[in-house]
Amino acid sequence: MFKKLALAFTLSLAASTASAQEIDAETEDFVSSNLIAIFYHELGHALIDILQLPVFGQEEDAADVLSVVMVHELFDEETAVAITYATAYGFLGEAEDRESQGADVAWWGVHGADLQRYYTLVCLFYGASPDEREDVAEELGLPEERAITCEDEYQLANDSWGPVLDELYEAGAGDSFVYSDMGDDAPFAVLTHNVIVAELTALNEVLSLPTPLKVSVAYCGEANAFYDPSAVEVTMCIEFAEYLAELSNQ
Repeated sequence: MFKKLALAFTLSLAASTASAQEIDAETEDFVSSNLIAIFYHELGHALIDILQLPVFGQEEDAADVLSVVMVHELFDEETAVAITYATAYGFLGEAEDRESQGADVAWWGVHGADLQRYYTLVCLFYGASPDEREDVAEELGLPEERAITCEDEYQLANDSWGPVLDELYEAGAGDSFVYSDMGDDAPFAVLTHNVIVAELTALNEVLSLPTPLKVSVAYCGEANAFYDPSAVEVTMCIEFAEYLAELSNQ
């Protein structure tokens, strides 16, 4: 698997810009961490499309797995743990939000249920480094019955995504990730912009895609993030950051 890029990818969780200062530090950390995990999930969809990768099972599950692999491989341990805790609590928050509204779990949907995604995230992250992360598994309530398979589950994830990422890394630096935003100066627009620009800048320094990938930050009319294969574009919706902030304050 390609080397860790701890310095380039370390998240400045406490850093704020002047136009985003009305967001408190704790909320900013939570939102930023979730945006990173969400971006790498959407990158999974993009890579599957651009590289025409085979998918055995649900594509959404494959994208979730890539997000965990990227967080484990690209960030220093302290930051990776912080991102994982925030992302896990994001899934819990969505499950609690759904329950409070009396909404049924969409078992028919292409995404796994929020609690399933929560436990898979925790399991894979723990399985990537079980000796270091035993406390993470305990604090996030990973059942022993699941924990015993997690190291093997992460190895399978690494065996699947690792060669794909190695090939991109071996291609070297480039300008494959092309950024576009709407230039809005609202706090959560600025925060989303800052997070995504930092990730794309770091990615361009170390790997290349065979086809440029456009990444946009925009208002979408809904709390969402998505990959559009017809445009080869990932869109990070500003409303998603706003929704995550609401979850963090519940």
